[in-house]
Amino acid sequence: MPISEIADRLCRDASTIYRDIKRNRYTDSELPELEGYHAVAAQDMYERRRAIHRKMIVFPELKVAIEDRLKAGWSPEQIAGRMRLERHPIRVSHETIYRFAYSKDGREEQFYRHFPEHRRRRGPGGHRRHNRTRIFDSQSVSHRPERIAEPRSLATGNAVW
Repeated sequence: MPISEIADRLCRDASTIYRDIKRNRYTDSELPELEGYHAVAAQDMYERRRAIHRKMIVFPELKVAIEDRLKAGWSPEQIAGRMRLERHPIRVSHETIYRFAYSKDGREEQFYRHFPEHRRRRGPGGHRRHNRTRIFDSQSVSHRPERIAEPRSLATGNAVW
């Protein structure tokens, strides 16, 4: 099947399909006739790449230790900081703990229940709220009266500041 037809069926650009084939190409130096794109091999490569970023799934003992500390009332920031201080061979950041808890796997295990706020979904981050006072019934400068637009001279003493 041509790449363009695959791209059309998947509603993707052809360059995306080419990139995926190149990334997940199976190579074998002993049996070069087996080289190429194979779906099973591509899926294995994908899962290995994803597992690198998922320490709490790859190392279940780490997940158990983190869960125990969360049950004891520790925050993810405290857990990550303690691991850094104790120089653990396998450590995670607080963001990794949050991401796991709110991922599909973490929600299935109801990992979020160990957090102080017990939220099922994570709120948007990185946005500060500015507590600015609002001027109600404000009008645009373009709607000001004509008399305000007229210049007044300082010589007449009618200047308004």
